[in-house]
Amino acid sequence: MRTNIYIDDNLMSDAQRLSGAKTKKEAVEQGLKLLVQMHKQQNIKQLRGKLQWDGDLEQMRQNIDTIDTTEPSA
Repeated sequence: MRTNIYIDDNLMSDAQRLSGAKTKKEAVEQGLKLLVQMHKQQNIKQLRGKLQWDGDLEQMRQNIDTIDTTEPSA
């Protein structure tokens, strides 16, 4: 989507320098992705203590080496 917006020059310079973004577009996209990620994480944090889970965490930790993580062959 093409959008024209005013962004403070100092803010953009700082964002590019700190993020390593080579272009303004890249800096803006990184910032937007981070904003979305942070809000999604906050939504997940709000579920803490509200979900019922039945399982044995210690058993899962012991079996972690036996889990097959390879891709199934086609």
